[in-house]
Amino acid sequence: MRIERDTYLQKLIEKKWNGHVKVVTGLRRSGKSYILFELFREHLLSEGVARDDIIGVELDKITNAGLRHPVKLYEHIESLCKDGRKRYVLIDEIQMVPAIDNPYVKDGGKINFYDTLNSLMGLKCLDIYVTGSNSKMLSTDILTEFRGRGDEIRIHPLSFSEYYSAVGGDKGEAFQRYQRYGGMPLTLSMESDESREKYLRDLFTETYLKDIKERHRIERLDIMEGVIDILCSDIGSLTNPKKIADTVSGGVSDNTVKSYIDMLKDAFLFAEAKRYDVKGRNYLKFPVKYYCEDIGLRNARLEFRQMESTHIMENIVYNELMIRGFNVDAGIVPIGERDDSGKTRIRQKEVDFVVNKGDRRVYIQSAFAIPDKEKMDQEKASLHHIKDFFPRVIIRTDTIGRWYDDEGFLHINLIDFLLDKGCI
Repeated sequence: MRIERDTYLQKLIEKKWNGHVKVVTGLRRSGKSYILFELFREHLLSEGVARDDIIGVELDKITNAGLRHPVKLYEHIESLCKDGRKRYVLIDEIQMVPAIDNPYVKDGGKINFYDTLNSLMGLKCLDIYVTGSNSKMLSTDILTEFRGRGDEIRIHPLSFSEYYSAVGGDKGEAFQRYQRYGGMPLTLSMESDESREKYLRDLFTETYLKDIKERHRIERLDIMEGVIDILCSDIGSLTNPKKIADTVSGGVSDNTVKSYIDMLKDAFLFAEAKRYDVKGRNYLKFPVKYYCEDIGLRNARLEFRQMESTHIMENIVYNELMIRGFNVDAGIVPIGERDDSGKTRIRQKEVDFVVNKGDRRVYIQSAFAIPDKEKMDQEKASLHHIKDFFPRVIIRTDTIGRWYDDEGFLHINLIDFLLDKGCI
């Protein structure tokens, strides 16, 4: 099944021959190799690039096992470029190249794949692209090791728009499947729900948890799994490491929980939305909200037992905003209200998402349904107390299309929002 992933393909095209290593990162099995070795390669061929001028090295294949060595990989690619012709280099699973002792200098430390890529950048005839497993190729590594000459292209699981472009059919039925099984690309080719569920469960335990355990040498995996289960259960809820530590059995400390959450974020399994005080224009350290990178993985982790539509919808909206390149915060608006005794007390009203890109800002409420005036007033309460003039949007499942109310708030159907990248 062909899946169009034009957003990421265009980013790769825009970065051609910019003098940097293009590093495609993201959750494992989210489509990095497909985008680079299928879609990008097709683009290059369509532009008239000769097949021999595209050097592809897929390190996860047994035929390339001998190239899983920093020096041998460099020598192999360098040997193909002695004529000085411009060539594209595509390397898949670069993290499979281990560090070795420096063979050229006694006690000269280690040589790793970063050294290989930095050396290849010295060959001006090459334009270099690599994919890296999330457990080895993290954003911090890229910024540090490539000395300012690395560009990260972050890949996410399928958005609903990408998902629907592949499956077609009734939009409502497609969304029902999407909100249950998420956007991991391989699930689209599976014929039964049982196979999708097993695949997603196994991804969590056999791939992601194994990666994290090996990278960080975690001894108490049971504590890590407890943290994961809480984050999955409480997506979109305000929390902090202490609250989670108090819930996890085993006498775990706040600092341990925080370190585990950082590992999960670095592995792209979860993302954090900080709280932003809209009136005070400052960030609050805790509590924060966490969202799962793919809703299907979250559901599978919980054995498809906690299928609350409001929380699932909020997670999907958050992921969509991140895919579109926005900075996304959880907003609060302090409001003074008088109690029964006449005293003024400060209450914090929530804005689900404060969304920024450049000089643009949008305030968004994710409301599964608004059946009456009381619910409408509740959703609008925080938005009414924001004094700037940036747009206010309410995303709902119980409205048709999109329309503006008398106060200028945009109401938009959830599926319409997901399928229209330019709606906000």
